Amino acid sequence: MGRPLPLVLLHGWGFDASVWDSVRELLADWPIHVVDAGYFGHPSMPCLPESYVAVGHSLGAMRCLAETGPGCRGWVLINGFTRFSAAADFPEGVPVRVIDRMLMRLAADPAAVVDDFRKRCGAPAQAPASGLDGAALAEDLRRLRDEDARDAWTARQVPACVLAGEADPVVAPTMTRASFGEDVGWCAGGGHLLPLTHAAWCAARIRAFANALAGSSAGVASA
Repeated sequence: MGRPLPLVLLHGWGFDASVWDSVRELLADWPIHVVDAGYFGHPSMPCLPESYVAVGHSLGAMRCLAETGPGCRGWVLINGFTRFSAAADFPEGVPVRVIDRMLMRLAADPAAVVDDFRKRCGAPAQAPASGLDGAALAEDLRRLRDEDARDAWTARQVPACVLAGEADPVVAPTMTRASFGEDVGWCAGGGHLLPLTHAAWCAARIRAFANALAGSSAGVASA
């Protein structure tokens, strides 16, 4: 087996890097870099290693689909999607009017919008309003409304591991299948916060996927 490929972890909307804390503890022997979008005042964008595996949760999974440079060796997409909002050719998505209402409320009371979303996900409330970066939250909520990564998924040049919860209240199984097809690792009873609620399940699959990539790299290098 080759050396472990570093992991770059990307969280989803309304959360921060702490969503990965339990997974990181279980992968303490692994080189890990964590991106934080700064919704709660602590943005962090580490320098990317020469080679890495991009691991994304929710919106972070969509961000992974943009990781197409030569350094990215694979994607682990958890509770993810290729498109979030509904469209004529993607009825499985969330209605645009729902996201627009969130954007309108976000301008007036960002803490309430974030807390409502987190409760829907099954997470506790987060920071007080004074700690929120409303502009960053709005920018990425518009990204959820407007972006479409289906072409990026279809044109992918790296292996991918898709993980999803059978009871996800945000990204329903129908949306997962519409995004990624049938090659999905399903977590029985899992919701939208698999890195928090099923950290060991996620960590084991991340480890196996990254080990397989490192092994294939070693094989190519020694050929």
